Amino acid sequence: MPFDAMSFDPRTSFGPMVAATYDEQPTGDEEAAVARLAQLAGDGPALELAIGTGRIALPLAATGLRVDGIELSQSMIEQLRAKPGGDALAVTCGDMAVVELPDRYRLVYIVFNSLMNLLTQDEQVECVANAARHLTDDGVFVVENVVPDPMYGLRQERDGIDQYVDAMHIAADRVSVEAGRFDRVTQRVDKCHIGFTGEGIQLHPLALRYVWPSELDLMARLAGLRLRARWGGWSGEPFDARSVRHVSVYGR
Repeated sequence: MPFDAMSFDPRTSFGPMVAATYDEQPTGDEEAAVARLAQLAGDGPALELAIGTGRIALPLAATGLRVDGIELSQSMIEQLRAKPGGDALAVTCGDMAVVELPDRYRLVYIVFNSLMNLLTQDEQVECVANAARHLTDDGVFVVENVVPDPMYGLRQERDGIDQYVDAMHIAADRVSVEAGRFDRVTQRVDKCHIGFTGEGIQLHPLALRYVWPSELDLMARLAGLRLRARWGGWSGEPFDARSVRHVSVYGR
């Protein structure tokens, strides 16, 4: 079954239902992420691409740093605004690959695999270039992203298509499963989070394009940036062949 590139709209995927429950499962490293970003930002200001519900931006702003944001989903922005301090952040609703703000930033960052919400390599290249345009001369661009191999280690081929099923959460009152198919040529993944409860079944579709660390490095070079540091996590863990994600820092 081929992928239907026209069937997914990120504006609807991150709609009211997803936005309302987005913060229910924290990743557990928010404090370390905020501390690292605050260190890299210096006196700031900072710009978050795909700011979402403010999971990182709000505690980062609470350190005294000015944090602006760009976000495609109005529903996610509404969730951010409803939180304490959310009204104080300047957030622009739009595509992070093309929206250009008048200010320049000591730190531009994109976390939690959000770069992959852009579904083509061209869009991702444009996003990295846009991030570079927003940097001060001494600014840095920070990307947190999964390493594709471990992400799809459960793959099995069927009818010429790689696919996987992963039990994400199992409890007496709820079971959550993620099922997906991915194309090695385009690096596109079409997946669905499926929730089973006593009230029924909920479907949350998502599409993304996975990007390799080396590929990201080349995107940065096209934008005039070079890799300064790469860690296996926000606490500065070494990045090696067993790392399941990376935090990469780019500058001029």
